Amino acid sequence: MEENRANSKPYNLLSKIKGLTRCLLKDICNGQSPVLYLDRYRNYCSNPTGNCSCSYEKQQGQDMLTLQRECHAHRLNVLLRVLLIVQKLLRENKHGSKRDIYYMYPSVFSEQAVVDRTINDICILFKCSRHNLNVVSVGKGLVMGWLRFMESGRKIDCMNSPNTAYSIPVHAEEVKDITGVAQYILIVEKETVFQRLADDQFCRANRCIVVTGRGYPDVSTRRFLRLLMEKLHLPAYCLVDCDPYGFDILTTYRFGSMQMAYDAKFLRLPDVRWLGAFPSDAENYQLPKRCLLPLTVEDKKKAEAMLLRCYLHQEAPQWRSELEIMLKTGVKFEIEALSVSSISFLSEKYVSSKIQDGVFI
Repeated sequence: MEENRANSKPYNLLSKIKGLTRCLLKDICNGQSPVLYLDRYRNYCSNPTGNCSCSYEKQQGQDMLTLQRECHAHRLNVLLRVLLIVQKLLRENKHGSKRDIYYMYPSVFSEQAVVDRTINDICILFKCSRHNLNVVSVGKGLVMGWLRFMESGRKIDCMNSPNTAYSIPVHAEEVKDITGVAQYILIVEKETVFQRLADDQFCRANRCIVVTGRGYPDVSTRRFLRLLMEKLHLPAYCLVDCDPYGFDILTTYRFGSMQMAYDAKFLRLPDVRWLGAFPSDAENYQLPKRCLLPLTVEDKKKAEAMLLRCYLHQEAPQWRSELEIMLKTGVKFEIEALSVSSISFLSEKYVSSKIQDGVFI
């Protein structure tokens, strides 16, 4: 898999942990203040011209941590404590969640976000991905359709019952022998829409694979999707709510998240296409006014901030234009609103006709 970074095997990471702690101790023993340099990454900026140096490959400066600053001292303390836990996980070949790690020292970490940032810091420091540290998330993604694969020696045959939901594997590196007869992958934002498609036997009528991240996708879902696209060479279409949060979820799939910008090139799905729901769908499918909700102040602020993202200027100008239309009309609607005339409209008409007619961007 592309996610396998060089020098990210457990024994290499254990060696790096030992080397780092030795350097820090040496500085302290010599009466010097330890200094740690952390590269900074970003997958977008807010340059309105779109002319910037953002990159999925290159660092964007460095942060310097030193014991001479109290806030940095606390950050280093947290980092060393998390490293101790990671070292134990690697030595014992066990896996733990970010929540597991938080409860090791809750009084020191104070909140989950502190642990999350520290794990990202360690990944940047050792140039590895989170799963290389044996830190995993509790998988929440679901998959169904014309797909078969092996997971940790166990056969997962979705094709036996293509409209039955299966949990997405937490450890994508343990997924092998992927085969399928699908023609495309459909990514849906919400579990309710996923369930609607399952109830309507969508995968039996359409040779496809359907995946949902149940909201913002976790790392496991994005890694699994990337693996499917690489191995099966299938087009992928994404269906999200027509609101700023649905749009943000869409961009997370294609461009990655800012929090994990250091790993975006391994998690992003650059070839995913936006199938809907578009702002223009409200008129094209004659949605009644009761289905259209006004954008809140928070919605507008979020949309305006997203319009400034450089990757929309550079790589997805049509997506940006649709977001502008949403702001101009001042309304939003959920995917389910498209089924106002018929509960099975999504399954029987909307998805298949848009893919067949090429109505996606």
